[in-house]
Amino acid sequence: MSTQPLIHRIATWWQPIDRLLDAAQPLGALLARLYIAQVFFLSGLTKIRDWDTTLLLFTEEYHVPLLPPAMAAVMGTVGELALPVLLVLGLAGRFSALGLSVVNVVAVLSLSEIAPAAFQQHLTWGALLAALALFGPGRWSLDHWLGGRLRS
Repeated sequence: MSTQPLIHRIATWWQPIDRLLDAAQPLGALLARLYIAQVFFLSGLTKIRDWDTTLLLFTEEYHVPLLPPAMAAVMGTVGELALPVLLVLGLAGRFSALGLSVVNVVAVLSLSEIAPAAFQQHLTWGALLAALALFGPGRWSLDHWLGGRLRS
């Protein structure tokens, strides 16, 4: 009995699913970009709403390595406000995802104690950011649109 017919049947069965998943990629990338951007942008807005508290937190609670607390507060806040905008637009999408990955890792490392649920959230965000950095922001992005324009 030859395995060729079985392999052919599996390939025939899988092709429509494969095409459907390929078609869903741009939407999946966009949804990931929107979700991650919202999380970090809202965090940045919280920081600028009460800057005195933000500075106090970076001085007392967050222990960002190698940076003075005020500089860490400014850099973290700017990153949380600027990079999500780029990520939503899909402009410099991989750069934005990598930048937010740094913010995410520093947040985990700088907290002396992190609740298990919060740690799980950071892992989820990290996985989504890694996927966006590795595979790019998708076809529904300015990167893709500009890339096509530049190649034309």
